[in-house]
Amino acid sequence: MTDLLYGEAEEDLRASVRSLLAARSDPAAARAGREEAGDPYDPALWRSLAGGAGAAGLLVPEEYGGQGAGPREAAVVLEELGRTVTPAPFLTSSVVATTVLLALDPDRRPVGRLLEDLAAGERTAVLALPLSTPPGATAAPPQGRATAVADAVAADVLLVPRADGLYAVDAAEARVEPCTPLDLTRPLAAVSAPDGTGTRIAAPGPAADAVGQGLLAGAALLASEQLGLAEWCLEAAVAHTRERHQFNRPVGSFQALKHRMARLWLELVSARAAARAAADALATGAGDAPLAAAVAQAYCSPAAVRAAEECLQLHGGTGMTWEHPVHRYLKRAKADEIAFGTPGRHRQEVARLTGLDAP
Repeated sequence: MTDLLYGEAEEDLRASVRSLLAARSDPAAARAGREEAGDPYDPALWRSLAGGAGAAGLLVPEEYGGQGAGPREAAVVLEELGRTVTPAPFLTSSVVATTVLLALDPDRRPVGRLLEDLAAGERTAVLALPLSTPPGATAAPPQGRATAVADAVAADVLLVPRADGLYAVDAAEARVEPCTPLDLTRPLAAVSAPDGTGTRIAAPGPAADAVGQGLLAGAALLASEQLGLAEWCLEAAVAHTRERHQFNRPVGSFQALKHRMARLWLELVSARAAARAAADALATGAGDAPLAAAVAQAYCSPAAVRAAEECLQLHGGTGMTWEHPVHRYLKRAKADEIAFGTPGRHRQEVARLTGLDAP
C-alpha cells in the first residue's frame, strides 16, 4: 500500500535541510544581484548541501560513497529547495543524472567513479537533453546539440545521448552557451558535444532505458519541488493577509479572500498526496510508477502555478514589486510547468496508461 506519511528519519532530514538553507541562503538583495548577473549559484551553499549534508549522495548506494537512501528522502530535499527556490543542481544532477548512471552498470569504472564523485559533491553531472523532455522521449539530440539544458552552465560532466549510445563528456570538451531563461534561478543553456568527444558508458539499448528512468525520476520528484513552492506561497499569502489591514480589519478576515485561500489549501492537500505517491512508487519500484509520475505532474504543475499567482495577487501592490520574492516563485512555477513534459502531455499519458484513450 502506498505510504503517504513521512517517518522520523525523513522529518529529521527535512529539519536539517531547512535549517541549512535558512542559515546559508543569500539574503534577498544579494540573491537578486547574483541572478541579474547571470550566476545564481552559491558554491558554498551547494558544498554544504551536497557534501556536508550528504544530499548529493542520497540515491547512491553506500558502496559508492552515497547514503543508500531513496526517492522519498530526495523528495523531502526537493520540497525544501522548492520552498526557498534555491538555485542548486540537485534535481538535475543528484536525481536525474544519478538515476541514469544507477540504471547502468556501476561496476564499470567510468560509471562507478562518476557516481562516487557525484555522491561526494565533488562534481555535478547533467543529462544533455532539453528540460522539457518528457519520460519516454529518449531520442538523441541531432548532431549532439541540445537546447534549454538546465544547469548545464554549472555542470562538470554532460551525459550526452547519441545514436550509438550514451557518452560522459567533460564540460570543458563541450560548448555550453547560456540562454536567457524565464526562471533566473535555474539557468538554461544550449549544449554542443560533437562526435568524438567523451567516453561511451552505455550501448544504445541500455542507454535508452537508463535515460528513460532518469526522466521518469525527474518528472516524479519535480512534483515535490512544486509542492514545496506552493506551500510557501500559501503560507506567505496567509501571513500577509493577517498583517495587512483595511477598514481597521485584517484583509484576511474578508470572506472572499478566505475562500480563495481555502480553495488553495484544498488543492495543496491533493498535490501533497500526488507528489508523495509518486515518490513512494519510485522508492518501492512499483509497476505503476509511470502512472503515479504522470498523475503527479498533471496535478502539481498547475497547482503550483495557481498558488504562485494567488500569492502575488493577495499581496496586492507589494507582490508586484521586484524586491518581493514572490516573482521568483511564479517564474519557477511557470518554468516547472513545462519541465519533463507539460500537464497536457501527462494527462495524455494517464489516459494511455489507464486505457482511457482506447477507441
